[in-house]
Amino acid sequence: MKDVNQLLELIELERLEDCLFRGNSGFMGSPHVFGGQVLSQALYAATQTVPEERIAHSLHAYFLLPGDLSIPIVYEVDTIRDGRSFTTRRIIAIQRGKAIFNMAVSYHRKEEGYAHQMAMPKVPKPEDLPTTESLIESYKDRWPEFVTKLLSIDRPIEFRIVKPVNIMKPGKQEPQRHIWMRSKGSIDHDLRKHKAVFAYASDYNLLSTALLPHGETANMFNTQMASLDHAMWFHQDFRMDDWLLYVIDSPTASHARGFSRGSLFTQSGEMVASVAQEGLMRMPRG
Repeated sequence: MKDVNQLLELIELERLEDCLFRGNSGFMGSPHVFGGQVLSQALYAATQTVPEERIAHSLHAYFLLPGDLSIPIVYEVDTIRDGRSFTTRRIIAIQRGKAIFNMAVSYHRKEEGYAHQMAMPKVPKPEDLPTTESLIESYKDRWPEFVTKLLSIDRPIEFRIVKPVNIMKPGKQEPQRHIWMRSKGSIDHDLRKHKAVFAYASDYNLLSTALLPHGETANMFNTQMASLDHAMWFHQDFRMDDWLLYVIDSPTASHARGFSRGSLFTQSGEMVASVAQEGLMRMPRG
């Protein structure tokens, strides 16, 4: 996908019935459907069944089976609660009659209340950091050709990494990353689209951060990795076509599972979203 318009075409699903949707998948280098795509499609499907004045404030999801790129995904939305202040939806993604993913989303009408937030870390501006293309160019002589081809696949999100590392030989690193991101191309003022695009982008870089303390022997190509669950909380409105700082850390890993957290900030320092994920990190055999 060369820009965010192609991603939005994937996210804006075909509506089969009031609570039944169907969507296709984009190839992102993996033999299976990218987890962020399923997250974003499921969120957008659920949101179509909720009044516009109710905004998504949290979601909790589980990845159950690898998605097949060759066939559509059907999203079934269960309208389980419509209360005076909160609305709840449950979504199941289905392929070949089996659930590959399920998620619950909660929506809330806007209310005034107490407010506070943590401070954004001080990092270089995105304009002062190398582009993904320049990083690939600088490392390509040290990478196998398949790695360069994989990382060169067009993606709808632009990333600027504060402290890049050689992903083939990262060495032992602290499990922390700061990454600026924004969509490639503008998005209209529909907040639901910006949240769905961030749901897509949020699945990048989380699990790989949990791998950093083990970089003397492990990298993303010799370790079996897969998202197991994913949770998000939306605190403030934001735009995905403006630069946003994704602050990621991994406080723990054990039993072949890594746990990572993410906080999203605007350039002005406003904290707008939080993410948590646990994923499979299976050591290479032999």
